[in-house]
Amino acid sequence: MQISDNSVVQFHYTLTDVSNGANIELETSNGSHPLLYLHGHEQMLPALEQALSGKAAGDKLEVTLTPTEAYGERDENAIQSMQVKHLMGAKKWQPGMTAVVQTEHGQRQVTIVKVGMFKADVDTNHPLAGKTLKFAVEIVSVREATGEEIAHGHAHGEGGHHHH
Repeated sequence: MQISDNSVVQFHYTLTDVSNGANIELETSNGSHPLLYLHGHEQMLPALEQALSGKAAGDKLEVTLTPTEAYGERDENAIQSMQVKHLMGAKKWQPGMTAVVQTEHGQRQVTIVKVGMFKADVDTNHPLAGKTLKFAVEIVSVREATGEEIAHGHAHGEGGHHHH
């Protein structure tokens, strides 16, 4: 079966930063559970989802995304000052650490630039902004989504969304 809208796709991936000739592995699902997603429901980077369209179980592909196709270019003016108490993820902060903050648009990852007693300067760019990313993908399985999955807008099962 080929991947199309409302397919539930299970895949392994390795994500590599290939910006400026770098070749740094950032994350991989190999050795753990494959990722599960519902195709056509904006759960993935659009350019990656597009590359997976029409593929089938057993297919392997490599997709290289420019910063624009991935997480956007870095905005050098995206430094904000905020109260340390709003940072989630650690007790003691140091520059370079990634924190989570609650915004009106939901949770966001920020990178600590400078930290003081009560305030911290944070970089609100996505940690992968400005990077050229290569996804090496191996498709494990493709199946039709159930009516319930389509209604919920996500895949159910191992590696997918779990309801509690």
